[in-house]
Amino acid sequence: MSRRNNVRGPTSALTDFLQASGITTAVIRRRAATRRDPPEGGPSNVAQDEGANGNEDGNEDEDHEMAEEENEVTAPPAPRRRRATRAATASGYVSDELDEPTSAAASPTKKPKLSKAAEAKKKAQAKKKARKDVDVDDEDGSDEDDMYTALSKSRFSNSPAKPPVGSFENCAKCEKQFTVTKYTIAANPGPGFLCHPCAKSSGADPFKKPAVPKKRRAPADKRTVTNFEEKRFPSLSSLCIQLISEHIDDVEALGDLSSISMDEISKSISKNRSLTGQTAQLFYGAHNTTLTLYDATKLIPSALDTLAQLNPNLTSLRLDFCGRMNDVVMDAWSTSLPALTHVELLGPFLVRPPGWLKFFSSHPKLEAFLITQSPRFDLACLKSLLANCKALSALRLKELGLLNDQFLTSLGTIKKGRLTSLDLSEPSQSCTEAAMIKAMKAIGGNLTKLDLSGHSLLGDAFLEKGLKPLRYLEDLALNNLPELTDAGVAKLFNGWENVALTRIDLSRNYGLGSNALTGILEHSGDALQRLNLNGWGDFNADAIHAFGKELVFLDLGWCRSVDDFLIKDILKCCGKLREVKVWGCNRVTDRCPRKRGVTIYGVESHSTTT
Repeated sequence: MSRRNNVRGPTSALTDFLQASGITTAVIRRRAATRRDPPEGGPSNVAQDEGANGNEDGNEDEDHEMAEEENEVTAPPAPRRRRATRAATASGYVSDELDEPTSAAASPTKKPKLSKAAEAKKKAQAKKKARKDVDVDDEDGSDEDDMYTALSKSRFSNSPAKPPVGSFENCAKCEKQFTVTKYTIAANPGPGFLCHPCAKSSGADPFKKPAVPKKRRAPADKRTVTNFEEKRFPSLSSLCIQLISEHIDDVEALGDLSSISMDEISKSISKNRSLTGQTAQLFYGAHNTTLTLYDATKLIPSALDTLAQLNPNLTSLRLDFCGRMNDVVMDAWSTSLPALTHVELLGPFLVRPPGWLKFFSSHPKLEAFLITQSPRFDLACLKSLLANCKALSALRLKELGLLNDQFLTSLGTIKKGRLTSLDLSEPSQSCTEAAMIKAMKAIGGNLTKLDLSGHSLLGDAFLEKGLKPLRYLEDLALNNLPELTDAGVAKLFNGWENVALTRIDLSRNYGLGSNALTGILEHSGDALQRLNLNGWGDFNADAIHAFGKELVFLDLGWCRSVDDFLIKDILKCCGKLREVKVWGCNRVTDRCPRKRGVTIYGVESHSTTT
């Protein structure tokens, strides 16, 4: 066990002397064999013994000695000493008897004389064990070599062999004498070895244990969150759509499909990005007036050109993830899609101002222009759009990098009351509050949908002067506006002459609380269908009772005051509720009430780690 654990005891002075002098144990084994079998009779007896056993023991001893001498010549110094020490320990040799510098094996202790057959059997077993040890050493190096004592082949390949443990060496760095141990490491760069203080100061820790490799957890062991979701059997139409999606490559065999089925198939194949230039032809046709492709990532410019040629009568076109669009595609659309009035594009990164200018000049009847993430759309493009498209009623410039106050000034030139939908959310830099108020006054009070999320400079003054004059607003999104206050939002909704809103998104506004929620529910509680309060501060749960029966979607994520009782009251008073999100609500426990037909996402107490 001591050798397996790499533990060595002290060595005698004689052993150190023999090792330093290069003395091996080969001849001592022959001397031990001679001492073990002394001649008893005379010369005749010796001759008879040698003649009788000449073909057996003599040849075996000679072959064994020659093999050992050959191994000692070719093997490196360190493994030779370890094998010799191992053989000596196994045979019972002691270091005090190693007193002659020859090349043979170590001598055993005195044992009772055995018969010839027993001796031959014992020698054969010893030779077999020795060959096995040599093979193991050749394949695996040495059992006693570990990552601490073995020299790195890449870093210390030019360093000399490590001196024996217990010997004295001079440190290559501080030149002080130290005792070599199993933890001694070579200097880098060599030659020489380092003492323990110098080894630690160089950044290497000789006593550091090997790092246990981190076991990668199986996918089933990962953290999972259980949601209250009602499982239903799929309908026949959903199964057919799934089957068609799996065989979308055989588009010619699918035949004619209804427009509703086509939209569902488009959503299904977009989940795994199976929409290509070939499979997209399933949705093409000269009779089409509306086309929606939810993932156009794999549609190259030539495929987008083909889309326009095979659908010449399109009036409404929506393409998501259309990052391969360029000016060539816009030029083709300028001539191939003359009836286009509604355009919605997500990610037209490559389209430059000349392409937009030509498209706007060729489509004067454009009514809705909705783009997201178009970094090259500049002020000149907006002016061309407003000058050529007099019928424009819906405008979206979302996540536009060049959006600034000058854009708002140009929007002020639109005829008052013409725009009904405006989305200027998530700009790279927020527009100023004064410019936004001026633009809202110029655009007029006919807006029904407004999204100004991400304009961090807007505050309570904008609510009072920019939104208060509106009368027909139904969809409002003002998320991530840190300047808004609880009192300011409450003041907006208290006494607001606007119609009741159906959608409100005021998420990520931590300063809002009970007063704002009470004002919202008193003003629009009966008509409200979607409400997002994600990230709000503490609010009074009593206001929840004002939720109307029309509420379908509710997001209460990261609201600290949400608990099981609040969820129970919401489920009780909202008969049409279908989805509730409670991510980050730690007070919602596994005893959270459930209701048929309502899906509750994010119950953290149901998260399990197996």
